Amino acid sequence: MAGGLEKRLTLIGFSLICLKMTTSKSLSAPDIPTIDQAYSKISNSITVEWATVPGATSYLLTAEDGDTVIETMVANSPGTVTGLKAATLYQITIRSIGAAGRSQASPPTQAKTVLAAPILEVSSPSSDSILVQWEAVYMAIGFSVSIMRANGLGRIWKENTTNTSLTFTSLEAGTLYTIKAYAWNANGIPGDDSTCNQRTSPRAPANIQVSFDSGALKASFSWVPTEGAFNYTVMALSDSSELSCSTTFSSCTISSLQCGTEYLISVLASNDAGSSKSSSRVTLKTVACAPGRVIIQEDPPGHLSVAWSNVDLGDYYVAFVKSDDGLEVHCNTSLTQCDFLSECGFTYFISVFAYNKAGQSPLGDIFNYTTAPCCPSDISPVLVSSDRVEIVWSPVRGAELYETKAVDGHNVVECNDTAPACTLSALECDTKYNITVYSFSEVRGSNMSCTSRSITTAPCSPEINVSKDASSMIKVHWRSTNDGATYTCSSTGESCTMGALPCGSVFSVTAVAETQAGRSLPSYSVPLETVPCCPAGLTITQITQSVINVSWTIGMVAQTYVTVLESHTGQSKCHTHQNHCLLGCITCGVNYTVALKAISATGLTADCAHQSYSSSACCPLGVKLYRLGPDGIRVHWQASRGSANYSTDLYGSKGIFTCAPSAGLSFCDVTEIPCGDVYTVMVSPVAETGLKLTFCPKKIYSGKSYIFLYISKRKEMIKP
Repeated sequence: MAGGLEKRLTLIGFSLICLKMTTSKSLSAPDIPTIDQAYSKISNSITVEWATVPGATSYLLTAEDGDTVIETMVANSPGTVTGLKAATLYQITIRSIGAAGRSQASPPTQAKTVLAAPILEVSSPSSDSILVQWEAVYMAIGFSVSIMRANGLGRIWKENTTNTSLTFTSLEAGTLYTIKAYAWNANGIPGDDSTCNQRTSPRAPANIQVSFDSGALKASFSWVPTEGAFNYTVMALSDSSELSCSTTFSSCTISSLQCGTEYLISVLASNDAGSSKSSSRVTLKTVACAPGRVIIQEDPPGHLSVAWSNVDLGDYYVAFVKSDDGLEVHCNTSLTQCDFLSECGFTYFISVFAYNKAGQSPLGDIFNYTTAPCCPSDISPVLVSSDRVEIVWSPVRGAELYETKAVDGHNVVECNDTAPACTLSALECDTKYNITVYSFSEVRGSNMSCTSRSITTAPCSPEINVSKDASSMIKVHWRSTNDGATYTCSSTGESCTMGALPCGSVFSVTAVAETQAGRSLPSYSVPLETVPCCPAGLTITQITQSVINVSWTIGMVAQTYVTVLESHTGQSKCHTHQNHCLLGCITCGVNYTVALKAISATGLTADCAHQSYSSSACCPLGVKLYRLGPDGIRVHWQASRGSANYSTDLYGSKGIFTCAPSAGLSFCDVTEIPCGDVYTVMVSPVAETGLKLTFCPKKIYSGKSYIFLYISKRKEMIKP
């Protein structure tokens, strides 16, 4: 029994062991994979191939180069490790990964990454070539470069080289090419390749056509389009300037060209590869510039000469002359001067153009030239007098002013006027003059080629002299200054010899000379008159102590009068055209002689009257007033020289009171005058005629408390 139980227990234990072993085996990691091969086709990766391991759900690839470890999880074979360095030897291992974990690393396998791709720099140095350049590639001993059209058409050029640049030639201009290059190592294993596109530069445009617009000084250019050209540039070069225009089309216009300039024209085509070579240059000659330094001369009159300077690129010249009436003429010449016929009084507008195959030069300055005004041809002088000539003529073209000159060989008389008429004054009588009418314009001045006409002025007026002989006969004499003149003498009388004439009569004597040129003006009138008639009466009136008034009646023909008052004390004179005169500076109480002379307009004098006159007595001096009682006043004075009678007068608002002193006394009493009034007191001499003079000084007397005395602006106060 015991043996059987032990045997059963042993079997149970074995079974448990087996079960344990079975359970342990089903939960273990997958098997270690075995690498079949590892290789590199791209410089940054290695591809690994292996047999599938049962139970593995993924694999872990590891690449080690001694410095770095790079792991990559992949699902199945083949798997690729990326992020590697080019041309580098790596130890490659693989682990399988299952639900129970990962296996141990497989035995390592060595693999080397291929060479890196060259980094290309491409350009098109010409329209039929492409230059490919690159930097050296690590571990590379050679390079392979191929090129073909990007559209896949045509052949492929392939070149191998150990250099780092390569030029492909004989390519098509303006065409896009694809360039591919790779390097290989010492084992001949190629590395990564690089691919890029490059277009060849275009060819230079051909068949350039130029169209020049001479009026606008611009040119249009056209050409045959070039394959692969994106745009075009036209260059116009001269010695002094550089102009250009750019376009994407096959034509272009350049403006602002200079006249008289030769341009070299070239066209460049360009694209993203660069520009073509310059096209064959075309020469463009613009029109010549307008001639300068234009000189216009008129010598002789009627001949207009136009000259100018030579200009570059000018083949010939045309000068246009247009007058202000619209008529135009021109001259075509290869020289630098033209001659034209001109007329007086015209303004000509002148322009000069230069011409060449390109056309007419631009319009330069327009010059104007005004010829001298025409000369009057129908001058008609009319003699007005011996010293004056009136001249008329028809207006002439171009004249703004007329200058008339009369020349007698020594003297010149001028007249300037805008009207076609002139009066020459201040000429010499009986003189031959050459008369010329010059036309004048502000621009050109005077036309000095005008012809003259001669004219002789009328004879001079005689210079007469009238004399009177002892028998009072009048004789007329004159001096002859004319050639071959006859004379006529006339007067208001019946003949040229006149006898005694009455006073106050006026005569006029003239003489006239006559020649074939005409009659002279009458001579200056010589007045012939008798002395004026004397006034009929003479009256003398004393005005003041020192002034008298002398009056008289009007005398026939008398124009002025002279009155002379004369005594032993002196003389007083008055000259007047009136019939009265005031004579001053008279001394009182003196006998005078009064003389009157009548004078005609020509100075003839008639002594008319002499009369005696005694001036009035002098006014008394030292007049003083004394009160006589309540209603009286005594007036006292000092008698003047000479004997005189005096009268005293008091003038007041209540009456006039007069007192005449006894002969030989120098005072007078005035009584019974009302008080309370102001009186004016005057003491004056009495003339022999009994006339009381009223020009002596006055005193003022007041019937109030005081009397105020005024003598010669001096004030005295006297108490009663």
